Amino acid sequence: MVTIGVYGFDAESFLQQLRQADVRLLLDVRQRRGVRGPDYAWANSLRLQAALAQARIAYEHHPELAPTTELRQLQYAEDDRQGVGKRSRRELSAEYTHRYTTEILDHADLTPIVSAMPSNGTAALLCVERTPEACHRSLIAQRLTEHHPLTTTHLHPL
Repeated sequence: MVTIGVYGFDAESFLQQLRQADVRLLLDVRQRRGVRGPDYAWANSLRLQAALAQARIAYEHHPELAPTTELRQLQYAEDDRQGVGKRSRRELSAEYTHRYTTEILDHADLTPIVSAMPSNGTAALLCVERTPEACHRSLIAQRLTEHHPLTTTHLHPL
């Protein structure tokens, strides 16, 4: 399994990274599947799904793994306190991590995700943040590797 964010990529380099990692299934764990700004319009749900279909990569949306609006606001408040923006965040706050884990991840059944993973090729967890440590996808990946025989690689913009 791999994880990937949107920030730092353009559409071409994003798809290139997925191809190089032999991704066959992309698991979108965003609550809202739109990204602000013209540089990231390619990552808005319908455009992304069309590009993935053309690249022969299956797509699934898993909103049950997305942080709630309240949890996102909690992280934004910590970002403000530290003087960092969402796109430059390097790590999740301890409070966000705790609450995401107890409120979302502890109640999620990850077995269907593992069952849907391709037998040939790789599955990818997608959210927007550039670095996995700044995103809940790293928490999902950690939980998956703790409970299933998986390894995780985090893909980064070149």
